[in-house]
Amino acid sequence: MPMVKRIIITIVILITLAAAGAAASLYGLNYWAEQPLAYSAPLEFEVSRGETLTSAVNRLAQLSVVSIPKAALIYSKLKKQTHIQFGEYYIAPNQSWDQINRLLMSGQVIERSVTLVEGWTAAAALAAVQGHDKITKTLSGIDDPALTAILPSEHPHPEGWFFADTYSFHKGDTDLSIMRRALQKMQQAMAVLWQGKADGLPYQTPYEALVMASIVEKETGVPSERSVIAGVFTRRLQKNMRLQTDPTVIYGLGSRYQGNITRKHLREATTYNTYVIKGLPPTPIALVGQAALDAVFNPDNGKALYFVAKGDGSHYFSETLAEHNKAVREYQILKRRTDYRSTPTTQ
Repeated sequence: MPMVKRIIITIVILITLAAAGAAASLYGLNYWAEQPLAYSAPLEFEVSRGETLTSAVNRLAQLSVVSIPKAALIYSKLKKQTHIQFGEYYIAPNQSWDQINRLLMSGQVIERSVTLVEGWTAAAALAAVQGHDKITKTLSGIDDPALTAILPSEHPHPEGWFFADTYSFHKGDTDLSIMRRALQKMQQAMAVLWQGKADGLPYQTPYEALVMASIVEKETGVPSERSVIAGVFTRRLQKNMRLQTDPTVIYGLGSRYQGNITRKHLREATTYNTYVIKGLPPTPIALVGQAALDAVFNPDNGKALYFVAKGDGSHYFSETLAEHNKAVREYQILKRRTDYRSTPTTQ
């Protein structure tokens, strides 16, 4: 056999073997990448902004998730799966490298949530947001200039402006961003309700309706009573009667309130004492959600002007002062209860 022919045959054989070896290696690499990795516990893994796949793989190797980091990197480069996105990921147990790789490319980061509760103050809402360790804290308090700056200039007091609801977020979102979303949701809800406002409601501005909604929320012990309580207060405003509601007094007392309202408190001339002033207090007194807003814009059309706590969270509603006084005697005096009051009072 001529020498040239032998050389050609040898080269072909070597190429064939190399190709076969490469194919076998590629098959083995693909097989490895698609098998569950040998870790059994779920993992929350964070990719930093700008982090490379190499860095992420090395950290996963240190966490005993990826057993062969070089194989993982070669596989991802061959598959062109190297562009990972920053964020916090939940890696379920026994995932394959291909699954983890695709997850880190997807941007499907962990979604968490924080709830702002109806009846809370704005300060309590901010404290709840800042109390979540995955939220970045940027605000010094409820009066932080950055927070005040996003509030409507005509009503810069923060109370009542943040819609009570559950908000989703990702690790690294700021407290300000969540409070801004709550503000925007309140503004959107108020705009819709104000546009459809019925004639005859005693509110000159959407803000006045928001103030009333906060009072209704604080007076409500049973959700089904919201519209009835709203109806009582609506009629009292229409009749130029004082609202005479304890929650406004308590809010006006601030830190001076120690659990009991005294006669002195009821006589104290503050802008929030609705036993003294007529009309609404100057600002809301609490967070509200959709239910209280709906109640204020759709109050019960009954005739009740008074209500008294029955001791179980619900109220007895009366149309006349005589009926109300009788209910007060039944629920407060005859039952020997001293830990709650009638609202509005007999004054």
